[in-house]
Amino acid sequence: MNLDDHLFERYAGMLRIRRVEEALADRYQEQQMRCPMHLCIGQEAIAEGVCYGLEKTDHVFGNHRAHGHYLAKGGDLRRMVAELYGRETGCCQGRGGSMHLIDQAAGFMGSTPIVGGTVPLAVGSAWAASLQRIARVTVVFFGDGCFEEGVVHESLNFAALNRLPVIFVCENNGYSVYTPLHKRQPAREIHAVVKAHGIPVFAGDGNNVVEVAEAASYALNEVRQGNGPQFMEFKTHRWREHCGPDYDDDLGYRQAGELDHWQRQCPLEQAKRSLLTNGGIHPEALRSLEQDVSREIQAAFDFALNSNTPSLESIANAVYAA
Repeated sequence: MNLDDHLFERYAGMLRIRRVEEALADRYQEQQMRCPMHLCIGQEAIAEGVCYGLEKTDHVFGNHRAHGHYLAKGGDLRRMVAELYGRETGCCQGRGGSMHLIDQAAGFMGSTPIVGGTVPLAVGSAWAASLQRIARVTVVFFGDGCFEEGVVHESLNFAALNRLPVIFVCENNGYSVYTPLHKRQPAREIHAVVKAHGIPVFAGDGNNVVEVAEAASYALNEVRQGNGPQFMEFKTHRWREHCGPDYDDDLGYRQAGELDHWQRQCPLEQAKRSLLTNGGIHPEALRSLEQDVSREIQAAFDFALNSNTPSLESIANAVYAA
């Protein structure tokens, strides 16, 4: 069985992430989720393609735009939504909100709004696995803006020097808030700099879930074989505003037509076309999948809204520190 045989499952994972993010965007206006929120609509293929081949015991670290990472790694949707509502049934018992998700049972070890903050934590996780001789791979997701942080280069150097079992995944969406990549970094590819650290690299289309999954499968095998860290850079684009539920193309920081260009390369639509034309999937199966995802999402919101807010007596619970 090759990776294409799993396309329906990967499409289902991407669809689930997309519909969750859209539901969050719709309900955010109600002002009951009192935390900043960064949506990953448009970037679903990277999280799903990379996490698809991971074991439950493998570790994943996300960043401020981590809902997709959390769900793709097997995090609990009900507990994630409850966390965004600040309820005690949340994955951090309502303490963290959107940007501080953690679910150790799923191997999702944390996310943070600090740019580059989880990269050294992921290297530490890989270092621990190496010292303890644990067969565990660590994956860390970060954006192109992260590559301007010194700690990222220190982490790459340390991982290469010690041949650590870690995969670095750069989700290059071309922007750091409203500033495009060409105004922040010189005219060179990010993965080319990483290669100079002595780390094998891959660069590809972050909107093609098959390509992402194939690259991730190769990188994962290399790490499990003891061949040291791997680095993957995937080009993609976020559709919504940097922080919040809305579209912000009216601000003019994108080039004219840029958002339309990327929306025409929607990762879900690419996979859907392939399933209908080459995968032998009947449209009814896709409609049934949509209904299943919709029911799951509604149940998650019901669970969250029917949960209690944390008590003052429990204020010190579910607080994590690195």
